Amino acid sequence: MKKRKNIIAAVILLMCCVAASLKAEVRYATTSVTDIPFDMPRVALPDIPANTVCITDFGAVGDGGSLCTEAFAKAMQALAARGGGRLVVPAGIWLTGPIQFENCTELHLERGALLLFTSDFDAYPNVSTVYEGNTANKKMAPLWAYRKHDIAITGDGAVDAQGERWRPSKQGKFTANQWKELTSGQGIAHKGVWYPDAKQDDEAGKEGKPDFRRVLQRPVLLEFTECQRVLLQDVTLSNSPAWNTHPLKCEDVTIDHVTIRNPWYAQNGDGLDLESCNRCIIKNSTFDVGDDAICIKSGKDKEGRDWKMPCQNVIIEGCTVLHGHGGFVIGSEMSSGARNIYVYNCLFNGTDTGLRMKSTRGRGGVVEKIYVDKINMVNIAGEAFTFSLYYANKPVAGKQDGDTSSADAVPPVTEETPCFRDLHISNITCQGARRAVYFNGLPEMPLSDVVLENSLFVCDEGADMHYAKNITFKNVKIQQKRGERITMADVKNFKEK
Repeated sequence: MKKRKNIIAAVILLMCCVAASLKAEVRYATTSVTDIPFDMPRVALPDIPANTVCITDFGAVGDGGSLCTEAFAKAMQALAARGGGRLVVPAGIWLTGPIQFENCTELHLERGALLLFTSDFDAYPNVSTVYEGNTANKKMAPLWAYRKHDIAITGDGAVDAQGERWRPSKQGKFTANQWKELTSGQGIAHKGVWYPDAKQDDEAGKEGKPDFRRVLQRPVLLEFTECQRVLLQDVTLSNSPAWNTHPLKCEDVTIDHVTIRNPWYAQNGDGLDLESCNRCIIKNSTFDVGDDAICIKSGKDKEGRDWKMPCQNVIIEGCTVLHGHGGFVIGSEMSSGARNIYVYNCLFNGTDTGLRMKSTRGRGGVVEKIYVDKINMVNIAGEAFTFSLYYANKPVAGKQDGDTSSADAVPPVTEETPCFRDLHISNITCQGARRAVYFNGLPEMPLSDVVLENSLFVCDEGADMHYAKNITFKNVKIQQKRGERITMADVKNFKEK
């Protein structure tokens, strides 16, 4: 009997060990990049249980007119009660309010499925969140998760947040006929800006002044905050009220074959704002947006510095950017810093700028160990590579971006002084830009230790650099139509090889 009990105990122990081993097995995201120039940790993928439910099981109707908010909530709660799983959304038009993710849940949009978020202002509860680097009171994002783990959005379906019902529109971005058509709907035109669905602000007591709450509280499309193991794969995310996709203070983020779209005129219509995240892979995705396309952030000013959470250990590879203010961007909210960022094998076609790095006095933060390799650019309206620490019209003595002088009073270096250093840019091919390179650092903190090599710029103007040091050009070809190939002011230790 004793021997039998020992055998049974041994079997149970073995089974427990096997189960623990299986449970401990972690899947990791892959990358085609082989020579990562820093010690890049592996990026863990979500662990989603095999449970599957369909949104129609909870009474949802995909006719584009039946509100499915309650059905999505019940489905997420049902999965949570089972330890997580996959929520399948079949082909159809599914009108809904915000969807809140639970732990270990996957929202799977099948081909032909459109998740259409209602434009009803009151359908979105007010939440405390972060926008443009500081705490803000805004409406809940249509796709929302807070302090969750193992969450995913997958499938060949699409999401439309009906952002045009939230966003203000500037008259200067439209033709006369377009503006006339735009302003024929419900809303208020005020000082050259159209506010959709706005009503007169009676409290202001001014005729024609809109109620700004919808604009000030408009959400981003996707807001995942302090989440672990996040996957976005194959889906199309479009037409956001503000920024499109905003992972904030997350760990282990994978974005793979995702299409992110906003109208070109979309106010604050960023594509991806990766803020204070750690261990991320962004690959094989397409961006066509109204503001910065792929943007690295880490909080703004003192609040951001107090986070002490740099955006770090990020690989961006094989992505295509069409319209956008910048193809790849760092800033301007980068007060917790950024490091160990690698951008590889991307195409920028028709962006306002190619590589864009920006900040200003007051931000603070250290941006370093940034690597950009094998970028092809065409039809760039501004600079192929621009760096400015005079962003947002906050220079000393009223100086605007590009208007600098050594005669300006130079403030001391403090924790509010932004620092950009240790940048490595290589194998850039730009066919068509207004200017090849523009550097504009601070006199008290010049841009430093930049290597630009094996690159070709065909452009209207050459390189223009201010307040920089330890700048090296290796095999850099600049074919400008006018002016000097390179102009410099207050640049120390420039080398060309």
